[in-house]
Amino acid sequence: MKTILVVLDGLSYEVAQHAMGYLFAECAQGNGQFYQMTCELPSLSRPLYECILTGVPPVKSGIIHNGVSRLSKERSIFHYARDAGLTTAAAAYHWVSELYNRSPWQAARDRHTEEASLPIQYGHFYSDDGYPDSHLFEDAESLRLRFNPDFLLIHPMNIDDAGHKFGLSTPQYRNRARMADGYLSHWMPGWLEEGYQVVVTADHGMNDDRSHGGILPEETQVPLFVFGSAFSLQKDAAPLQTELCGTLCDILGIDHDKPVCPELLNTQENA
Repeated sequence: MKTILVVLDGLSYEVAQHAMGYLFAECAQGNGQFYQMTCELPSLSRPLYECILTGVPPVKSGIIHNGVSRLSKERSIFHYARDAGLTTAAAAYHWVSELYNRSPWQAARDRHTEEASLPIQYGHFYSDDGYPDSHLFEDAESLRLRFNPDFLLIHPMNIDDAGHKFGLSTPQYRNRARMADGYLSHWMPGWLEEGYQVVVTADHGMNDDRSHGGILPEETQVPLFVFGSAFSLQKDAAPLQTELCGTLCDILGIDHDKPVCPELLNTQENA
């Protein structure tokens, strides 16, 4: 089943609970479910991109801080999907390209990617944390319409950027979350109507010191929204961040060797 993973960088569970009006409206209609999830440590971006996309925690992957700039040594969703003959795409921060396509990232070569042999076959990658989320969602929709990917990663950065500039308990941070929810309300109804399975989560949260990386709940507690017929929508499921990769591979119908959260899945739909 075609799947879209949206990683809203830096969105804390605390703010997601009250800022994501559209996503909760879909849940209220029985189309989705909302969960609380704890990120792996350290609660930093590049280590947790790797964790979400490979199912391997930072201390095992070796991607333990944002300065580890090299290709991943693990198998990601992109690798499994490409090797199964599926099409992959990403509109994401350039660290994702560095993890799975080429490292170091070179803007002129890698910003716009169309290469079937790469794990991420089609991509629009950005390097400015202030790159507008509105443009990023448009980039993603362009990839979806042009290349019809089976797996699409969408990864905007403006929530995290606002958190680093202003902190967790600020209108600037909260309003960036509300804006992301608004962009999703523009695009997601069409995805759901076309039968896509959609997962919306975050890599880590944010604190009032305008940072993250530690073990405070506001840094480590993140949201997980799931939408589509592939999901059980059980309220009592307790997914782990390390289980997202394998769970998404199951939905895509591809072989893998990653941990899975079976409670998230509609076993009849995914049989």
